[in-house]
Amino acid sequence: MSWFSDGLLYLGRRPHRRAESALKGPDWAQANPARIDRALERALALPSGGWYVACASREVTGKPIAVDVDGVRYVVWRGESGVHAAPESCPHMGASLEGARCEGDAIVCPWHGLHLGPEGHGSWQCVPAHDDGVLVWLQPANEDVPKTPAPILAPRPARYIDAVIKVVATCEPQDVIANRLDPWHGVHFHPHSFATLKVTDMTDDVLTLRVAYRVLGRLAVEVDATFHCPEPRTIVMTIVGGDGVGSVVETHATPLGPGRTAIIEATLATSERPGFRLPLALSRFVRPYMKKAAERLWVEDAEYAERRYALRTEPAREEKA
Repeated sequence: MSWFSDGLLYLGRRPHRRAESALKGPDWAQANPARIDRALERALALPSGGWYVACASREVTGKPIAVDVDGVRYVVWRGESGVHAAPESCPHMGASLEGARCEGDAIVCPWHGLHLGPEGHGSWQCVPAHDDGVLVWLQPANEDVPKTPAPILAPRPARYIDAVIKVVATCEPQDVIANRLDPWHGVHFHPHSFATLKVTDMTDDVLTLRVAYRVLGRLAVEVDATFHCPEPRTIVMTIVGGDGVGSVVETHATPLGPGRTAIIEATLATSERPGFRLPLALSRFVRPYMKKAAERLWVEDAEYAERRYALRTEPAREEKA
């Protein structure tokens, strides 16, 4: 199915309902800073359960990798009973445990052979880790918030092709969430990816958009999508109309240290079309293209988040000077 409108040739299924902008005026007027700040304030007040996204599930194997979460470095590895995480430094003499040998559920320090496992060793203790099938989350012990047994997740499709990217930016998690709570910048800041975009509905917790993604030149795909925050460091886009209904893009913001944030974004693409079986079977070939598209957007959106952070913190910098 295809149709022609506004100089674009649209491919795929057309969203059913007619879409009108929820707000009047040009995009710059609709992107009201006070409105965006209020939405951000509500998002930041949500419970987190004490969980942070650390990395993609696919990265975690029997060889420990190092990850930074909120100023602390951990190693994450996959043992016989699942994923584990613990401080990156060996409690014996401080050796790095990144790349240590894995035996069962334990890891073996490369310096002196000390076995370290889920039972811990003195002050060296594992922290809760959760593998949701796409991402690995950690729950640091020093997080002084009400804990939940598992991360707070938004609904995901039953079958999907997933791709995860990571971009590090000089900002705080709130700047990443604020970027996504401002969809009005899409066509202007990312003209290579978005042909048209309008906000069609707004509630305290959900933004609904009608957006046309550029495929190639004047070819585009139009969908309806919602944005909402299930917890304070995550914002999720869900396709609710057009092709790919149920697909989600989860943007997670994990603080690494003061003024440094990892933007970890998981795209879970799905379709009810029978032909989706083919890309599912070829997912390892499709995944690099999904990652490339997401990375292109976040090169630019990281600039947005970094600029927002710089403007917010500049007065404090000047006072210290």
